[in-house]
Amino acid sequence: MSAKKETAITLLGSTGSIGTQSLEVIENLGYDIFALCGNSNTELLETQVRKYKPAFCAVYDEKKANDFKIAVRDTNTKVIGGIEGIEFISSHDDTSLVINAVMGQIGLKPTFAAIKAKKRIALANKETLVAGGEIVMREARKNNIDILPIDSEHCAIRQCIKNEKTENIEKITLTASGGPFYGKSRDELIKVTTEDALKHPTWKMGKKITVDSATMMNKGLELIEAHHLFNIPPDKIDAVIHRQSIIHSFVEFIDKSVIAQLSLPDMRMCIQYAVSGCDRRESLKDIQPLDLIKAGSLTFQEPDNENFPLLELSRYVIKEGGTLPAVMNKANEIAVDLFLKGKLSFFGITDYVQEAVAKHKNIKNPSIEDLILLLK
Repeated sequence: MSAKKETAITLLGSTGSIGTQSLEVIENLGYDIFALCGNSNTELLETQVRKYKPAFCAVYDEKKANDFKIAVRDTNTKVIGGIEGIEFISSHDDTSLVINAVMGQIGLKPTFAAIKAKKRIALANKETLVAGGEIVMREARKNNIDILPIDSEHCAIRQCIKNEKTENIEKITLTASGGPFYGKSRDELIKVTTEDALKHPTWKMGKKITVDSATMMNKGLELIEAHHLFNIPPDKIDAVIHRQSIIHSFVEFIDKSVIAQLSLPDMRMCIQYAVSGCDRRESLKDIQPLDLIKAGSLTFQEPDNENFPLLELSRYVIKEGGTLPAVMNKANEIAVDLFLKGKLSFFGITDYVQEAVAKHKNIKNPSIEDLILLLK
């Protein structure tokens, strides 16, 4: 394999929050960009194409792809469109690592294509494991592919258990900031607005994931991901509220030892750990070291499952398996979109998701085609 192939990266979702931070990390590590992928923010995508000069750029929307071809016709980048184009760059011979940072269900098929092509995968797309975890992880094991998580919590767990046997793990605990609404009463939550929900106390993220943090759905989705990534039963995965976001997760072992991963909140550390294949590299110069004296007290509380029941709903659907996780995920996507458009209340998100799960007739052993149909 050539030197370029060793470091040539396909980045899906390059214009989003994780995508732009990934480009910072990739540039700092000195790796090459083989292909980029975007959709709505074509102005930023054009800037990225001109700077990083990828061989390919995939644009999900076919019409936008045709317009984008004209915009970058003076470059050597080949523009391709549709989900087929994204699958093409994810499985191309000349890429060795796929960073999947797209939002939503369109991330599932490219991940599957990359696994079949035996590419290393750094994963930030939740739908891949939430909706298709059983199928995806089975295919990954079959092809001896290690899926490296970009989420801060799963990255932390990966570091805690790097050289440990699965049977030695007693319990995994995910930490949660609690979002902007932790500690509020039901009467207070009835009055919250979209703007309130987007004011996350520690992380700067996209709108959808920020709302998921406010409802605690994000932690529920992470529970499902952790179950698949680390082959741990859902009953052995807990969550605690840790407002300071310094401890990103911790693991208890059968000897009662507990190992935690700590750092100031900065997703670029997680991205770098995944992109470098769990190798330690010097970080970007503006990433700050953790000063525990300045950090002060670290506190922990139980989640409020009465006002934020989606965490426990996630535990239920992963135990049931089948198509229920996919249905829950899709219902949440729809509900959050309605909430962001002002067409649904904050508690309406929970009601919408719970109703969808209750009404769904579960398919216990779905194919990937079944899941794609459900996620459309």
